[in-house]
Amino acid sequence: MIETILRDFGSSQGRGVVVDSPPGAGKSTLVVRAARTMAESGERLMVIAQTNEQVDDLIDRLATAAPQLEIGRLSASTYVPAQRVIKHGTVTVSGAVSDVQNSAVVIGTAAKWATVSDGTWERAIVDEAYQMRSDMLLRVAGRFSRGLFVGDPGQLDPFSVVAVERWAGLSWDPMLSAVAVLLRHNPDLPVHRLPVSWRLPPSAADVVSAAFYPFTPFRAGTAEGDRRLEFSTRAIGGDQGVDSTLEIARRTGWALHELPARHTVRTDREVVAAIAALVTRLLQRGPVAYSEHAPDGRPVTAERVAVGAAHRDQVAAIRQALADSVAADVTVDTANRLQGREYDVTVVLHPLSGRRDAGAFHLEAGRLCVLASRHRHACIVVARAGIAELLDNHPSAEPVHLNVPVRFPDGWEANQAVLAHLSRSTVRA
Repeated sequence: MIETILRDFGSSQGRGVVVDSPPGAGKSTLVVRAARTMAESGERLMVIAQTNEQVDDLIDRLATAAPQLEIGRLSASTYVPAQRVIKHGTVTVSGAVSDVQNSAVVIGTAAKWATVSDGTWERAIVDEAYQMRSDMLLRVAGRFSRGLFVGDPGQLDPFSVVAVERWAGLSWDPMLSAVAVLLRHNPDLPVHRLPVSWRLPPSAADVVSAAFYPFTPFRAGTAEGDRRLEFSTRAIGGDQGVDSTLEIARRTGWALHELPARHTVRTDREVVAAIAALVTRLLQRGPVAYSEHAPDGRPVTAERVAVGAAHRDQVAAIRQALADSVAADVTVDTANRLQGREYDVTVVLHPLSGRRDAGAFHLEAGRLCVLASRHRHACIVVARAGIAELLDNHPSAEPVHLNVPVRFPDGWEANQAVLAHLSRSTVRA
């Protein structure tokens, strides 16, 4: 599959190649290999990612895989180089294209590339292409001749803080993804699909595939029993509900830690406290992950645990709750910023927890997909009871626009599917 993709990308026909990748299918590995292959063949290459985190991760991986390769890091004037970038002596960081355009590979965010007014490259790789807005693609398309567009069609679409309904259905709708626009104007471009997730275990791959990828299913790259999670210490003392949740997650890969039903403000302090208790207790019990990469076991440290939420104020409240604990170094962020990242264990604040309504933002299938697909071993969902009733009271009724393909599954259906599975692994706090 990889060889076929690289062969299509290396040809001179058409404007590009599209690669659809489910969570953990090796998308970053493909991007790094394609960049290295093109650069080593003598072609100058530009790489477009969507966030600074994604850019820095790609640079670190590419510089590690090809330490002799000259890499340019195109950045804004306010960017502070990450340690994983500056540790590589072959990386040049600059806000000016003239300083990096002679590098074999130049990497930057779509927002930064959109400000570039000079320079051309033979080929480009667009990472997380389904996150990239079409207007961003139009602003950078003149910089390259042929592109490799890699992304996950089941996760978050481009988003905006302004009303965008006025453009719905129009061919110049700026909120269409880069891939949607590319395929609309170039319907004959080759589209490849990676069929295996190397991140998600079988317990998660089956659930995520059925809920979010009903027409492009995928499977886990590992088998039952290839991975397991163990605790170094027994559950003595502490909150029995918290320990029961951790035990179910350890055994099954999933757990729903359910608090009593109640309508709350977004930063629900009881839910925040429950998340803090779960994460702290998890690390206190010394989890060890056994997998195909670590058959003798590897400690699950704070760096290998993440907490995901829908809103930044929820993220801030959770970080504050963890600040003075053993879990202070745990990653806590929104779904948008967690996209593309991987951890051993994740704890998720359900977007619909404690809400009176189920609006489009909180029902979006991509948001729940990101939150539920970051883990290699276990995912713990924290929520108040009553989500099933909330979904029943707010059936999916999104407006249908002409010339806009209907997305399947919609958020209502995906939430129902995930909730049905979590009902088998519920602990009522």
